[in-house]
Amino acid sequence: MKKIASFTVNHLTLLPGVYVSRVDYAGGQPITTFDLRMTQPNAEPVMNTAEIHTIEHLGATFLRNHPEYADKTIYFGPMGCRTGFYLLLAGEYMSQDIIGLLTEMFTFIRDFHDEVPGASARDCGNYLDMNLPMANWLAEKYLREVLIGIDEKRMVYPD
Repeated sequence: MKKIASFTVNHLTLLPGVYVSRVDYAGGQPITTFDLRMTQPNAEPVMNTAEIHTIEHLGATFLRNHPEYADKTIYFGPMGCRTGFYLLLAGEYMSQDIIGLLTEMFTFIRDFHDEVPGASARDCGNYLDMNLPMANWLAEKYLREVLIGIDEKRMVYPD
Protein backbone atom coordinates (compact mmCIF):
# COMPACT_ATOMS: atom_id res chain seq x y z
CA MET A 1 0.00 0.00 0.00
CA LYS A 2 1.06 3.57 -0.67
CA LYS A 3 2.04 5.59 2.43
CA ILE A 4 -0.33 8.39 3.30
CA ALA A 5 1.12 11.91 3.25
CA SER A 6 1.35 12.33 7.03
CA PHE A 7 3.58 9.24 7.26
CA THR A 8 6.10 10.77 4.87
CA VAL A 9 6.92 13.72 7.18
CA ASN A 10 10.30 13.30 8.86
CA HIS A 11 9.27 13.03 12.51
CA LEU A 12 12.93 12.90 13.60
CA THR A 13 13.45 16.56 12.67
CA LEU A 14 9.90 17.91 13.07
CA LEU A 15 9.61 20.80 15.53
CA PRO A 16 6.47 21.96 17.29
CA GLY A 17 4.78 24.36 14.90
CA VAL A 18 1.90 25.11 12.53
CA TYR A 19 2.12 23.21 9.25
CA VAL A 20 -0.11 22.81 6.21
CA SER A 21 -0.48 19.04 6.10
CA ARG A 22 -2.50 18.96 2.87
CA VAL A 23 -5.12 20.68 0.77
CA ASP A 24 -7.98 18.49 -0.44
CA TYR A 25 -11.03 19.29 -2.55
CA ALA A 26 -14.63 18.37 -1.75
CA GLY A 27 -17.23 19.37 -4.28
CA GLY A 28 -14.57 21.47 -5.99
CA GLN A 29 -13.94 23.50 -2.82
CA PRO A 30 -10.55 23.48 -1.05
CA ILE A 31 -10.16 22.18 2.51
CA THR A 32 -6.87 22.89 4.27
CA THR A 33 -5.65 20.46 6.93
CA PHE A 34 -3.28 21.99 9.46
CA ASP A 35 -0.87 20.04 11.63
CA LEU A 36 -0.76 21.89 14.95
CA ARG A 37 2.24 20.15 16.45
CA MET A 38 2.48 20.88 20.17
CA THR A 39 5.28 18.54 21.25
CA GLN A 40 8.40 17.41 19.42
CA PRO A 41 7.78 13.87 18.15
CA ASN A 42 9.95 11.14 19.66
CA ALA A 43 11.82 13.72 21.78
CA GLU A 44 9.30 15.12 24.28
CA PRO A 45 6.68 13.24 26.28
CA VAL A 46 3.35 13.03 24.48
CA MET A 47 0.29 14.72 25.94
CA ASN A 48 -2.02 12.67 28.14
CA THR A 49 -5.58 12.01 27.03
CA ALA A 50 -7.15 14.13 29.77
CA GLU A 51 -5.48 17.37 28.68
CA ILE A 52 -5.91 16.52 24.99
CA HIS A 53 -9.62 15.95 25.61
CA THR A 54 -9.88 19.28 27.44
CA ILE A 55 -8.06 21.18 24.68
CA GLU A 56 -10.35 19.50 22.13
CA HIS A 57 -13.52 20.64 23.95
CA LEU A 58 -12.23 24.19 24.47
CA GLY A 59 -10.70 24.54 21.01
CA ALA A 60 -13.78 23.23 19.21
CA THR A 61 -16.04 25.50 21.27
CA PHE A 62 -13.83 28.51 20.53
CA LEU A 63 -13.64 27.79 16.79
CA ARG A 64 -17.37 27.06 16.36
CA ASN A 65 -18.16 30.39 18.04
CA HIS A 66 -15.51 32.49 16.29
CA PRO A 67 -17.04 35.42 14.34
CA GLU A 68 -14.89 34.80 11.24
CA TYR A 69 -14.03 31.08 11.36
CA ALA A 70 -17.19 29.43 12.77
CA ASP A 71 -18.56 28.63 9.31
CA LYS A 72 -15.12 27.67 7.97
CA THR A 73 -14.29 25.17 10.72
CA ILE A 74 -14.75 21.61 9.57
CA TYR A 75 -12.86 19.72 12.28
CA PHE A 76 -10.55 20.20 15.26
CA GLY A 77 -9.26 17.12 17.03
CA PRO A 78 -6.22 15.26 18.35
CA MET A 79 -3.63 13.27 16.48
CA GLY A 80 -3.49 9.62 17.41
CA CYS A 81 0.18 9.96 18.38
CA ARG A 82 -0.81 12.58 20.99
CA THR A 83 1.74 15.16 19.83
CA GLY A 84 -0.75 17.69 18.48
CA PHE A 85 -4.03 18.42 16.75
CA TYR A 86 -5.49 18.61 13.27
CA LEU A 87 -7.50 21.65 12.23
CA LEU A 88 -9.48 21.47 8.98
CA LEU A 89 -10.73 24.74 7.51
CA ALA A 90 -12.83 25.34 4.42
CA GLY A 91 -10.68 27.31 2.01
CA GLU A 92 -7.07 27.32 0.96
CA TYR A 93 -4.69 28.78 3.54
CA MET A 94 -1.04 29.00 4.41
CA SER A 95 0.27 28.58 7.96
CA GLN A 96 0.85 32.31 8.46
CA ASP A 97 -2.81 32.97 7.59
CA ILE A 98 -4.03 31.40 10.83
CA ILE A 99 -1.37 32.39 13.38
CA GLY A 100 -3.67 35.15 14.67
CA LEU A 101 -6.57 32.72 15.02
CA LEU A 102 -4.41 30.16 16.82
CA THR A 103 -2.97 32.82 19.12
CA GLU A 104 -6.53 33.83 20.05
CA MET A 105 -7.59 30.21 20.56
CA PHE A 106 -4.63 29.15 22.69
CA THR A 107 -4.89 32.36 24.74
CA PHE A 108 -8.54 31.45 25.35
CA ILE A 109 -7.52 27.93 26.43
CA ARG A 110 -4.67 29.23 28.62
CA ASP A 111 -6.97 31.67 30.39
CA PHE A 112 -10.04 29.41 30.70
CA HIS A 113 -10.84 28.58 34.35
CA ASP A 114 -14.52 27.66 34.31
CA GLU A 115 -16.54 24.51 33.71
CA VAL A 116 -15.28 22.90 30.49
CA PRO A 117 -18.03 23.08 27.82
CA GLY A 118 -19.59 19.70 27.19
CA ALA A 119 -17.93 18.07 30.21
CA SER A 120 -20.99 16.23 31.49
CA ALA A 121 -22.27 12.67 31.21
CA ARG A 122 -25.13 13.88 29.04
CA ASP A 123 -22.87 15.75 26.59
CA CYS A 124 -19.72 13.62 26.37
CA GLY A 125 -18.91 9.91 26.25
CA ASN A 126 -15.86 10.25 28.51
CA TYR A 127 -16.51 13.44 30.47
CA LEU A 128 -14.42 12.43 33.50
CA ASP A 129 -11.21 12.32 31.42
CA MET A 130 -10.42 16.04 31.62
CA ASN A 131 -7.48 18.00 33.01
CA LEU A 132 -8.04 21.76 32.77
CA PRO A 133 -4.90 22.88 34.66
CA MET A 134 -2.68 20.83 32.36
CA ALA A 135 -4.58 22.09 29.28
CA ASN A 136 -3.96 25.66 30.52
CA TRP A 137 -0.26 24.88 30.96
CA LEU A 138 0.11 23.28 27.51
CA ALA A 139 -1.66 26.22 25.86
CA GLU A 140 0.75 28.62 27.57
CA LYS A 141 3.73 26.51 26.46
CA TYR A 142 2.50 26.43 22.82
CA LEU A 143 1.93 30.19 22.84
CA ARG A 144 5.34 30.93 24.34
CA GLU A 145 7.45 28.40 22.46
CA VAL A 146 5.70 28.33 19.08
CA LEU A 147 3.06 30.93 18.23
CA ILE A 148 4.53 34.15 19.63
CA GLY A 149 7.30 35.12 17.23
CA ILE A 150 6.87 32.02 15.03
CA ASP A 151 9.40 31.68 12.21
CA GLU A 152 9.51 29.83 8.90
CA LYS A 153 11.14 26.66 10.30
CA ARG A 154 8.01 26.08 12.40
CA MET A 155 5.64 26.60 9.45
CA VAL A 156 7.23 24.46 6.72
CA TYR A 157 7.75 20.72 7.07
CA PRO A 158 11.43 19.72 7.24
CA ASP A 159 12.93 17.66 4.42
